[in-house]
Amino acid sequence: MTTSSSSRPPAAGDDAPAVPRADCTADSAGGVTFDVAVAAAPDAALVLRRGGRAGDEVRLPLTPVSPGRLRAVLPSTVDLPEGRWEAHVYGGGTDLTVRPGIRDLRALVSRTPDPRTDAVAVRIPYATADGSLAVRSWRRAPHAEAGDILFDDASMTVEGRLYGAGLGPGAAVEARLRGDRDRVHREPVTGAEHAFSFTLPYAPLAAGRDGAKQAWDLWLTAADGTPAIRVARLLDDIADKQPVFKYPVLPVGDDGKTVAFPYYTLDNDLTVQIGTP
Repeated sequence: MTTSSSSRPPAAGDDAPAVPRADCTADSAGGVTFDVAVAAAPDAALVLRRGGRAGDEVRLPLTPVSPGRLRAVLPSTVDLPEGRWEAHVYGGGTDLTVRPGIRDLRALVSRTPDPRTDAVAVRIPYATADGSLAVRSWRRAPHAEAGDILFDDASMTVEGRLYGAGLGPGAAVEARLRGDRDRVHREPVTGAEHAFSFTLPYAPLAAGRDGAKQAWDLWLTAADGTPAIRVARLLDDIADKQPVFKYPVLPVGDDGKTVAFPYYTLDNDLTVQIGTP
């Protein structure tokens, strides 16, 4: 099998470019439609590979919609495990990397699924650093979606929404020190049904830091005895939140040697960093 993105599959005409390019339209249910400019082949398929690895892939048939243009549909009902999925076009014995065209993500900007849903499926097409097309996928069941984050002195207040669960007695947020399962700080969560809010002071996280940089991952327990849910921000059109969402760096204590700020991880999960200015 040829893996060069510069080779061309057997063509039915000269309407398609040598390097396939796909326009993508995302819908509010979590589905994606790909319109690919590429020559047709009898076995043409759009192949999504997690991390680019062969074997861990989802294959979608490509069907003609106009000369030199084929369409593949990724329904929200098709399982796409969490990760980064690179897009390829397979057909006629060739395997070509896909370049991104127009990405219509308007349906994701203000997406608000039914909070009673069992799981939240998120698929966001994006351009990789090397200019290829990929799809970022999440499936969380249940899910705690972070919304607005407010700041007051050396604390943060997070407002959000629960999907697939509701608040009950004893609801709390847990800040867990990464790398030390015994260090957990809890604060109460307020709200009703699916809306939640919590305030997390930074001082208890910084206690005993001894100069080390620390990352505290945030989890929400909806009620006493229920499994914890990772707090994350997934329901918009931004595949990677970390370079986009920047929050205030606040001093912790009066000595000026410790600061704290929240940030989103590479998986768009919410974390608080404690460190030195």
